[in-house]
Amino acid sequence: MEDFSFRVFSQGRELDIELWIWLHEAAVRLGWHDSGTYNKDIQDWPQRGGANGSLRFDVELKHGANAGLVNALKLIQPIKNKYSGVTYADLFQLASATAIEEAGGPKIPMKYGRVDVTAPDQCPEEGRLPDAGPPSPAQHLRDVFYRMGLSDKDIVALSGAHTLGRSRPERSGWGKPETKYTKDGPGAPGGQSWTAQWLKFDNSYFKDIKEKKDEDLLVLPTDAALFDDPSFKVYAEKYAADQEAFFKDYAEAHAKLSNLGAKFDPPEGFSLDEPAPEKFVAAKYSSGQKELSAAMKQKIRAEYEGFGGSPDRPLPTNYFLNIMIVVAVLAVLSYFAGN
Repeated sequence: MEDFSFRVFSQGRELDIELWIWLHEAAVRLGWHDSGTYNKDIQDWPQRGGANGSLRFDVELKHGANAGLVNALKLIQPIKNKYSGVTYADLFQLASATAIEEAGGPKIPMKYGRVDVTAPDQCPEEGRLPDAGPPSPAQHLRDVFYRMGLSDKDIVALSGAHTLGRSRPERSGWGKPETKYTKDGPGAPGGQSWTAQWLKFDNSYFKDIKEKKDEDLLVLPTDAALFDDPSFKVYAEKYAADQEAFFKDYAEAHAKLSNLGAKFDPPEGFSLDEPAPEKFVAAKYSSGQKELSAAMKQKIRAEYEGFGGSPDRPLPTNYFLNIMIVVAVLAVLSYFAGN
């Protein structure tokens, strides 16, 4: 497999990261398959599944739907090792959202602070992720995504992420060994893509399914169902004609999917897009008295809680900084992957 290597320098130490050119598709799939096990009818965490980092354990990686994702985990692991304070659950979803944006797609309105499961026995059972060729494709998609609390619009919008990547018959049982679009890579040659430019995020997936003109492009039964089912077709036609509408709905659906089943700490999570609270300057709040006023105490507490702290729980050291650094690292990885 062709690969690229480069070094990330931090605090005088080098971190070697092996970069596979298919980073975009692998990162998106990693985030989706971690969160896509969610069952809205199960209240207890982590039994309900969802974005909890369980996909890092071998027992879940060996599920049939996760074939090949061990390679994506190997790509992410050096970053996790370097920034150990960032959870796997956050890292998987961060990688997925970053890949979409760096491939030309919309910015996903993400939040972070997901808690990881701690042991393999907390992994969900096999069978919660969608199949590619079920007997009744449209109904199967609804069975799986409705279980997560998602809608027909979400199903169609999320399906549009197949604009990225390839299917390999040796892993999924679907697709050709190679096509004119994949025989030379980039990355390991082979497989069958849904679109001609399969490292670019756009609305080509919907256009190509609708036109059905190129036998070298993959159309799974669940893909075809988007134009065969009357409810799905409304959205599929809309996205084929209007990329801006697709991007808007996709960003909303992706954000929703990334939060499914997650337990956040702090409970409301935090966003990297929110402005940082005003820097606390002690002199600004000092009254010159031995005891601060109740108003000043409340202001200080609000400042502290704004960074994720609370009187009952210490502030997670450098979590915000670490995750910002990881964003930068993933963006660099994605840039090299797409060029």
